[in-house]
Amino acid sequence: MPIIALPQHLVNRIAAGEVVERPASVVKELLENSLDAHATQVTIDIEEGGKKLIRITDNGSGIPADQLHLAVAPHATSKIKSDQDLFAINSFGFRGEALASIASISQTEILSRPAEATEGALITVTAGQASDVSPAPSPPGTTITVRNLFMNTPARRKFLRTASTEMGHITEQFTRVALAHTDVALTLNHNNRTVHQLPAGQSLRQRIAALFNPELADSVIAVNRQDPDAQISGLIAPPQAARSGSQWQYVFLNRRFIRDRFVTHAIREAYRSMLEVNRQPVVFIFITIPPDAVDVNVHPAKIEVRFADSNRIHSQVLAAIRDRLLSTDLSVDFQPSTAGILPASLTPQDPNQPAESEEDRRRRVRQAMVDFFKNQPPNSHSNLPSPNTPATTSTAPPFTLSPSAPPQTKPLNFTNNQPTPTTDTQDTTSIETPDTIAPRAFVQIHNTYIVAETPQGLIIIDQHALHERILYEQLNDNLLQGPLPTQRLLIPETIDVTAAHIAALEDAAPILADLGIIIEQFGPTTIALQGLPPLLARTNPTTFVTELLDFFVANPAKKSREEILHPILDIMACKAAVKAGDPLTPQEIQNLLKQLPQTNRPTTCPHGRPTTINLTLAQLEKQFKRT
Repeated sequence: MPIIALPQHLVNRIAAGEVVERPASVVKELLENSLDAHATQVTIDIEEGGKKLIRITDNGSGIPADQLHLAVAPHATSKIKSDQDLFAINSFGFRGEALASIASISQTEILSRPAEATEGALITVTAGQASDVSPAPSPPGTTITVRNLFMNTPARRKFLRTASTEMGHITEQFTRVALAHTDVALTLNHNNRTVHQLPAGQSLRQRIAALFNPELADSVIAVNRQDPDAQISGLIAPPQAARSGSQWQYVFLNRRFIRDRFVTHAIREAYRSMLEVNRQPVVFIFITIPPDAVDVNVHPAKIEVRFADSNRIHSQVLAAIRDRLLSTDLSVDFQPSTAGILPASLTPQDPNQPAESEEDRRRRVRQAMVDFFKNQPPNSHSNLPSPNTPATTSTAPPFTLSPSAPPQTKPLNFTNNQPTPTTDTQDTTSIETPDTIAPRAFVQIHNTYIVAETPQGLIIIDQHALHERILYEQLNDNLLQGPLPTQRLLIPETIDVTAAHIAALEDAAPILADLGIIIEQFGPTTIALQGLPPLLARTNPTTFVTELLDFFVANPAKKSREEILHPILDIMACKAAVKAGDPLTPQEIQNLLKQLPQTNRPTTCPHGRPTTINLTLAQLEKQFKRT
């Protein structure tokens, strides 16, 4: 088969296939041209999701009439002039193929006027065929209108989605530009209705409120890290705002939206042990580096980039986010709901029913309260433990928590020196002692949750989640000092395993030794557990070792020691922690509460579930109609 040179119109269509995937691609390219033209005001008009019309009007520098033909020619640009310019890109569009590609598959009209010109100029391009340039009235700036996108590529047009779906993609492109350019006034209209109208000069937080929701804008935390080689800034959401996908991770490099696996990994690592499985953090991160330290010419869409020092960027992003999270109170506030608070007989009557008399209402309320207390367990109020009462026998072994390293932050404060009398004894002795940091009153409910009084109201604690977080941090801190101690078993535990487990055991041996876990092969498909760290004395050894080996089998890829180690610490902390349903003595509860303010990340367990929920006095008073 002979080799031939492709005709120019076919070359343009092939280029269009790389640059223009859907209407949103056109919006992206034209918006970036407006920004490169130093526009401070841009209006985007869309019809039928961009399939019928895309029009972008800006007040930028404009295009002189004698250059309009070049503007729609392939690989013609004002952004670069030599090879060296490719190594220091300061503009968004620089390849010179966008306008030519768009014009080759649509009806495109460009009306433009530089500020110094007395009149504007107009050029029309239909399926790549350009008209002559003609004078036309125009304000300073440029208006580009694209009609009937993919008019001569029906296969591509056939694969377009509904107008609402395509508009969703356009809105996403608009959002990316709006977040990175708060100094530009931006308006987005669809079918003659305004979707977004953003004034210039807004803060990033204000843009988030307008583009997403005010609740997210109120919750985000500022990040700022200065480095000679990179500046990291932006806003990050607390862990409880995490989403099921990563589409809410907005990363900008020199104000250009990017996707980069090194940065994505750094974000995920910064939130590690704060998020539930399969949840992704919400971040708005801006990275500023010298243009010659990155290659943005990897792909025509220019979303993928290549850093000169990816590891450096990774460490900077990780440190910026992690340090900010560690220094911030991330405790979860109680979200009250009026549903199910009152017994059915105390809820307001159906407005469609006849109104009851005041006497009937009082009788109904009295009877409801009597019924309510009749259904309570006998002497239920005696479950409130007093610190002066000797610890009673518990079916769960007591645990002792040694103080951890000095915390980086103490977001929760249980200290209160005001004595409170108990219901039964009127004891006015405060529980506050020099070696105790505890609330004035606490109670374990359903052998799962601890409710404790704080100066601001009360806190509800998941005993398993909090103990798991404490143990995880202690294990991590101890590993920094060296291998964990091992407690030899008097009788080794033999466990039947698979051949895959045996193979994984060989690779895992160094890490297991550091964790104080001694496992030896006892037969072709049998192992012997010889020793465990004392912390795991409460665990079922067979279940723990089997789950541990399952993890190694499921993660055969070569990963860093840290990536392998921390999931194992999660497993160890989970197995060793007190469980939901374990009754705790008052002293055990006090030991647990003492560690809460000394924990680096007290608000979530290592798996990302919340450990505590705060309920303020104001929220309580609102529920009881005292305010």
